[in-house]
Amino acid sequence: MTSFSELTTMRVGGPISRYVAYSSTRTLISGAKKIWADSDDWMALGSGSNLVVSDSGFDGDVIHVQTRGVTVKKATGQRVHIHAEAGEDWDAFVAHTLAQGVRGLETLSGIPGTVGASVIQNIGAYGSEVSDTLESIDFLEYPTGVRRTVLAEELELGLRTSALKTGKLRGLVLGVTFSLEPAEEGLSIPILYDQLAATLGVQPGDRAPLDAVRPTVRSIRASKGMLLSEEDPDSVSSGSFFLNPLVTEKISLSLPQEAPRWLVGDQQQDRVVPLEAGTPDDVTFSEPGLVKISAAWLIEYSGIPKGFSLPGSRAAISSKHSLAITNRGGASSSDIGELARYVITTVGNKTGIYLVPEPTLLGIEL
Repeated sequence: MTSFSELTTMRVGGPISRYVAYSSTRTLISGAKKIWADSDDWMALGSGSNLVVSDSGFDGDVIHVQTRGVTVKKATGQRVHIHAEAGEDWDAFVAHTLAQGVRGLETLSGIPGTVGASVIQNIGAYGSEVSDTLESIDFLEYPTGVRRTVLAEELELGLRTSALKTGKLRGLVLGVTFSLEPAEEGLSIPILYDQLAATLGVQPGDRAPLDAVRPTVRSIRASKGMLLSEEDPDSVSSGSFFLNPLVTEKISLSLPQEAPRWLVGDQQQDRVVPLEAGTPDDVTFSEPGLVKISAAWLIEYSGIPKGFSLPGSRAAISSKHSLAITNRGGASSSDIGELARYVITTVGNKTGIYLVPEPTLLGIEL
């Protein structure tokens, strides 16, 4: 029997009652309709990079989306519309778009997962999100089996979430269309993330050579254990396990001055707002006055260092990045959940801020 430990990047999770993989859109549609006619207990699976399932597994149907294909749909004015089937590997798709001489996805290089899942999660990194360039999805609606195009503005895309993730819109992503732009003069989109800009030798907000951005992003991700590699035990994870919390201005002002924080809507990374002298004149808080706080900083500030693990557990905080929970070999889903609960409780007791998990959890209560 197939288990989730074989199909997820965290390498944990119990058995799957009924598992079917589909490599073409035609068979995916017909197979899904048949499953839906017989059962309400089903789930879709991409690469399993953002999923943690309990040791008891899933007593239902798993629809594994393995469809492939990339096409340039049309070029209109200064935009190039590129469509990918849902099962396409995300990082390979990004590389394909750059090879076509278009920009827009380069800072999202190295993120594990599939193109279809990228929309569900609204993946993002280094100043960019899928929502920045997403045009529409090809969608099979549950339970009607109606196939339709859903525009980006209908998906309620937010910080690592969407109507697809919340369950407001349920069905299967069959394919995704992005609206990208020609890379004029071989330059990237504006580089908004301070660390990436510094590594590329440009100022935040400036453009960089397009062919330099992808390898630089992948190198930074690798240094944090966030690039899948058989040689790196820190990459046996689901990536960032906790979201950077959004808190009120009042709560943010209660934290130490060195706490990295972002003003909501501010594209600059890790701007530290001085606290002792009050709010600087050049800082304005957007409605409703929310501030994003670094979850990684909160974890370490609460006394949980990189590499930390509970006694006897095979789950550990990454030795490279405190935001990731890793499987050090032989960990169970229970080990992962126990460590996650410890982090949430410890940070909450120390700061009054309770972290929220980023991956989808199935059968695991935190």
